[in-house]
Amino acid sequence: MGGIALGVTALITVISVMNGFEEELRKRILGMTAHVQVQPWQGALGDWQSLAAQLREHPEVLAARPFVAGEGMARAGGQLSGTLIRGIDPDSEAGSGGLAQHVISGDLAALEPGRFDVIIGRHLAAVLGIAPGDTLDLMIPQANVTPLGLTPRFRRMRVAGLFEVGMYEFDRSLVLMHREDAAKLYRLGEGVHGLSLSLAEPMRAPWVAQDVRALLPQPYSITDWSRQHRNFFAAIRTEKRVMFIILSLIIAVAAFNIVSTLVMVVQDKQADIAILRTLGATRADVLGVFVVQGSVIGVIGTVLGVIGGVALALNVETIVPAIEQALGRDLLADDVYYISDLPSRLHWDDVTKIGLVSLSLGLLSTLYPAWRASQVEPAEALRYE
Repeated sequence: MGGIALGVTALITVISVMNGFEEELRKRILGMTAHVQVQPWQGALGDWQSLAAQLREHPEVLAARPFVAGEGMARAGGQLSGTLIRGIDPDSEAGSGGLAQHVISGDLAALEPGRFDVIIGRHLAAVLGIAPGDTLDLMIPQANVTPLGLTPRFRRMRVAGLFEVGMYEFDRSLVLMHREDAAKLYRLGEGVHGLSLSLAEPMRAPWVAQDVRALLPQPYSITDWSRQHRNFFAAIRTEKRVMFIILSLIIAVAAFNIVSTLVMVVQDKQADIAILRTLGATRADVLGVFVVQGSVIGVIGTVLGVIGGVALALNVETIVPAIEQALGRDLLADDVYYISDLPSRLHWDDVTKIGLVSLSLGLLSTLYPAWRASQVEPAEALRYE
């Protein structure tokens, strides 16, 4: 019973934690990236206003925002760091619940055109050794032609604030600035690199992307968040299946212990089985006795495991911080893992699936010993009694 309970508890807890990781990552990614992204195949998007108005007519599109995006290098003092530059319209982002809710110092409204202010991730600020109010030099992989030859294009920026998403990928590299300033930096004029669409239901992004592709008269590069991060979420789903199989082996080992236990009981109780047979018990009666005995072990172990697994899965987010506080160290370092806390999401369909697997293994483990018991011949068993 203890072995089955331990296996079920471990399986429910681990699967719940992996569900939590997947949902938390999806939520944070959706808060920082476009649900659907529309870009020209080459160059900049010139008349983006009319295209944005056309896309907003789609019933599932809440907003169509222009953006400028590229790679660069940030320098402050003697520190250098690669960055991802993103030019946005602060007014359109303020009420979106995405970027605005992650700003921990300053405000998106501080990104005014012409001031060349930036809001950077907390970890990037730590690496560069700067704080709000300090300046940094932002360089992009485009060159200026000067009498001294080609020199990299750079601009001195003032740090107007910090943001923290909770994902090291964003907090370590992303630089936010006003779209018009980014367009000047990349010499786009009035153009932008593309439009980001926010949807009423982000999980329908692949279908909306297909509608947008059919709606636009010209060929555009249209991607949705599920395609951009497809490999990542596919890896999580694969790991969840593998963990289910691996941890199910714990239950299988416990079920094998039921087999060995019942085999020993049958061997020890052969004389008792023979007496029952002589009193009129049929082979089916004997078979049923041992099936019930093994099934009771499996049912009680499964019930205890489900109770323990549900209780642990619902309290992981409380237990882990307590353990970290007791140990005085973080179990999940934010510079190593995508998420530095341990989320848990209990799905009752997973609990049902795990419970049925455990009950099935417990029942199957009784069949061979019960069959052996039903084959005991009274004359043979009682010959030397």
